[in-house]
Amino acid sequence: MFSGFNVFRVGISFVIMCIFYMPTVNSLPELSPQKYFSTLQPGKASLAYFCQADSPRTSVFLEELNEAVRPLQDYGISVAKVNCVKEEISRYCGKEKDLMKAYLFKGNILLREFPTDTLFDVNAIVAHVLFALLFNEVKYITNLEDLQNIENALKGKANIIFSYVRAIGIPEHRAVMEAAFVYGTTYQFVLTTEIALLESIGSEDVEYAHLYFFHCKLVLDLTQQCRRTLMEQPLTTLNIHLFIKTMKASLLTEVAEDPQQVSTVHLQLGLPLVFIVSQQATYEADRRTAEWVAWRLLGKAGVLLLLSAGITGGVPVEFLVLHDVDLIISHVENNMHIEEIQEDEDNDMEGPDIDVQDDEVAETVFRDRKRKLPLELTVELTEETFNATVMASDSIVLFYAGWQAVSMAFLQSYIDVAVKLKGTSTMLLTRINCADWSDVCTKQNVTEFPIVKMYKKGENPVSYAGMLGTEDLLKFIQLNRISYPVNIISIQEAEEYLSGELYKDLISYSSVSVLGLFSPTMKTAKEDFSEAGNYLKGYVITGIYSEEDVLLLSTKYAASLPALLLARHTEGKIESVPLASTHAQDIVQIITDALLEMFPEITVENLPSYFRLQKPLLILFSDGTVNPQYKKAILTLVKQKYLDSFTPCWLNLKNTPVGRGILRAYFDPLPPLPLLVLVNLHSGGQVFAFPSDQAIIEENLVLWLKKLEAGLENHITILPAQEWKPPLPAYDFLSMIDAATSHRGTRKVPKCMKETDVQENDKEQHEDKSAVRKEPIETLRIKHWNRSNWFKEAEKSFRRDKEL
Repeated sequence: MFSGFNVFRVGISFVIMCIFYMPTVNSLPELSPQKYFSTLQPGKASLAYFCQADSPRTSVFLEELNEAVRPLQDYGISVAKVNCVKEEISRYCGKEKDLMKAYLFKGNILLREFPTDTLFDVNAIVAHVLFALLFNEVKYITNLEDLQNIENALKGKANIIFSYVRAIGIPEHRAVMEAAFVYGTTYQFVLTTEIALLESIGSEDVEYAHLYFFHCKLVLDLTQQCRRTLMEQPLTTLNIHLFIKTMKASLLTEVAEDPQQVSTVHLQLGLPLVFIVSQQATYEADRRTAEWVAWRLLGKAGVLLLLSAGITGGVPVEFLVLHDVDLIISHVENNMHIEEIQEDEDNDMEGPDIDVQDDEVAETVFRDRKRKLPLELTVELTEETFNATVMASDSIVLFYAGWQAVSMAFLQSYIDVAVKLKGTSTMLLTRINCADWSDVCTKQNVTEFPIVKMYKKGENPVSYAGMLGTEDLLKFIQLNRISYPVNIISIQEAEEYLSGELYKDLISYSSVSVLGLFSPTMKTAKEDFSEAGNYLKGYVITGIYSEEDVLLLSTKYAASLPALLLARHTEGKIESVPLASTHAQDIVQIITDALLEMFPEITVENLPSYFRLQKPLLILFSDGTVNPQYKKAILTLVKQKYLDSFTPCWLNLKNTPVGRGILRAYFDPLPPLPLLVLVNLHSGGQVFAFPSDQAIIEENLVLWLKKLEAGLENHITILPAQEWKPPLPAYDFLSMIDAATSHRGTRKVPKCMKETDVQENDKEQHEDKSAVRKEPIETLRIKHWNRSNWFKEAEKSFRRDKEL
């Protein structure tokens, strides 16, 4: 009887094991629109991709979507490919641009539309879908004020898990979203992609993803800041789960038993235990010490207060005498062997060439997706209407790609320009989506997006090469209302031109007006100046005067012909610059240099203009507007030619927060502001600091500069010699498409070099045990657990939590 029962039990076990371990078929279901919508269940999430049958352009995306079927099913989210057929009508099977999106439903309610280019791999698919479903559980923020508001609201109520990832859709973002799916009801998750926000909370290494645990539930005083614990392991789903487990464990545990018999969650997770031995007479002081150590080692080790009564002789555990509590911290941190964890559900190796989308731009576009733009203020062009439109009227054309984040972000700026010009401009603002009309864009020599071109009757198209922002584009359009260079025909008109009266409505867009003075016989020089003025149109106002009485103007402004007169309208000055060379490119360079300020405020936008001068930067870092006395002293030295070999400038840390990161690279610790620094970027990389105990006045500056020239000043740091290149090579979309069509079924896996250098130091860890036993004072003991099975146990624990 028992034998039969045992056989039956084994048989049942075999059937159950087969069912449990039977490989899941990760095939992507293919349904018709009618069939798909009939399968939607109330409260259940579903991701669908509507496409034309046998469309080769979607093969790469479908491969990634197919890989996302299983991980999304783990979270109760179904995935389907919906084939659009002519017999069935669905609004998701309409225009071609609608077929470049995936749709997330909850029941039969549409929650979110995803352009397929944002779902660039399985990590991006899982991350975006969970991000959309967990919109209330995961708050996305962009500044420190938002973080402080959330922190203040949750003090005494709940803890916060704050994470920074470099981009939306990368593996670290997916890991955070998967953790939020499990723990989102217990903790408040906060996410950002802003480096400045990460720096503002004290993080120095901003190259990698970060995750902090904010202990706000314990804070009862609203004026007190929540303690923060940084997770030091890489951001993977399992590592985050293990980290949260340690945060849930008791901060400090008191024990009075044999340490060999003690087992806590830390041992189960592969972390060491630290025993701080206490005596009854010093219990209170020992407990305070243990709590301090526990906070320092939170997430790295478990800390227990061991009463001396629980110690027995001959315990074979490692221990050493505690002379300083810092020894505990350093010993644990220096001897922890952190093992890399590779999750079985993600076989892709993360290397230095990981694909990263335009994170901040893409996130901004994603967050503003519901913003309704007044697109009717611009004319949408097609293949049929393009030529007729640009030939009929002066036009500005925006060439963009609807699938590209930068294009969609710039489209908002373009529409803002249309709003400002509404009813006032003679230029027709138009746009064409190159994703729909690629042939038109190819014929117009458009090879990158976004790009703006100006079309005028009888002239070649002019490409806009300025910043992708509203103000710069508006300036370009407004300054192009007139042709350049302006032909001035009288002395009176020349004076009106130089005073700003002639084009006073354009002075706000060009603070400098340039007038070229030439005698009537200087034909070649006039042609070169006209070529230069035409090249600079849209960026500066240029005019030319070449009448018989030109000597009257040249004499008045002490200019030898040929010459340039530079009218600086904000300063009310007119300068003369002789033209030693009349080549067009030299004239362009002279005018471009003349547009630069003598003591400019450096910003992200204008840094390239001053950086190209190839001179050392003399930068005054200020926490706000620069002190007028400092500005006066530096401008005086500029006028006295002391700073001809430098580029003097100042940086407002409030307007340009990245300046704080720059200063951290120069100083350790950071001295008080203001700070005057000389940075020799182009040769040597030396950084010199003006003595902070000296006043920034002319005499001190001259003396310091002379010491620098004589080599009597020591540099504070040397910047590493490295090329300023993009972190990743540009996408070659054509080769990617060719590869997808010619090698369908084969996938390119990025190569990744990894080195693991694990050194065993067991002998060093057991030094001088005999000396330890002679000391009857409190002792540190660290207990190690066999880690051979800890990964499997932790993974089982995580899967149980996920199922719940």
